Amino acid sequence: MGFFSKQFIDVIEWQEEPGQLAWRVPMEDNEIQNGAQLTVREGQGAAFLDEGKLADMYPAGLHTLNTENMPILTNLKNWDKAFKSPFKSDVIFFSFREQTGLKWGTAQPITVRDPEFGALRIRAFGTYSVRINDVTKFFGNLMGTTSEMWISDLESQLRSTISTCLAATLGSGQIPFLDLAANQVLLSETLEKAVDSALEQWGLDTTKLFVESLSLPDNVQEILDKKSSMNVLGDMDKYAKFQAAEAMETAAEQSGGMAGIGAGAAAGMAIGQTMASSIAPQAPAAPAAPAQPAEDPMVTLEKLHKLMTAGVISEEEFAAKKTELLSRIG
Repeated sequence: MGFFSKQFIDVIEWQEEPGQLAWRVPMEDNEIQNGAQLTVREGQGAAFLDEGKLADMYPAGLHTLNTENMPILTNLKNWDKAFKSPFKSDVIFFSFREQTGLKWGTAQPITVRDPEFGALRIRAFGTYSVRINDVTKFFGNLMGTTSEMWISDLESQLRSTISTCLAATLGSGQIPFLDLAANQVLLSETLEKAVDSALEQWGLDTTKLFVESLSLPDNVQEILDKKSSMNVLGDMDKYAKFQAAEAMETAAEQSGGMAGIGAGAAAGMAIGQTMASSIAPQAPAAPAAPAQPAEDPMVTLEKLHKLMTAGVISEEEFAAKKTELLSRIG
């Protein structure tokens, strides 16, 4: 009764889902009917297995399974019934579609020797796309006896491969970091070729790979920003004058009027003097001038009387100044 409990398969097809790379048709207790229809859609391929090894391959199209289009299995099995009865075999579908929009990034910064800054730790991120280009290598090295394979099953391994290739690409230290960041297209092309060579062993092909960003750790980036700021400032004297002009313009727009302009000018001059003094070499301090002896009040009073007589000052001004001088003597 065992034979009658089996099911005969006469239609074989695969409705793949996004991200699915390969699928093994469930064949437990099932046999393929002679003359069964095999439907292989665009972007797919189907393979029959014999004792765990790939045998007949079928491209996209509608195929009738018989001895005419299954030459390898026919020769291997040497069936005398010429497939007039049902037969049993494993069938695996493969997707050749491009798996797009995959993300990659360095889990840890990569240390490289930069010709301009010395040792640097660089982070990198981007996207890539892959697809199956060699069914034999993919089946033998990745899929094996598993029932199906998804791109998510390989992403961790693919990201590690890209990071390793990136480290090897940047490890030579021949191109400065600033030039790398400015020419990410060339870096993407170079990295894609390196990753292609690494994925060949698994029957995969990198169709696209982009380096979207290169960055440094935050503390290193902060130092680089400060250095860039100093380079941008350039002539400190011109910068101080510019700051003074900006302060005057801001003060004029505020409610202080002319007083605000004066305060802004003073602030700008103070900025310029402070920056100039911090850059220019400090000159030795000049010796203090000797204190001038105070003039005799009587001599001063005589001078004031002459000024009043000449009409330079009034009698009231002379009288006020005389009172002040006499108070000092008393």
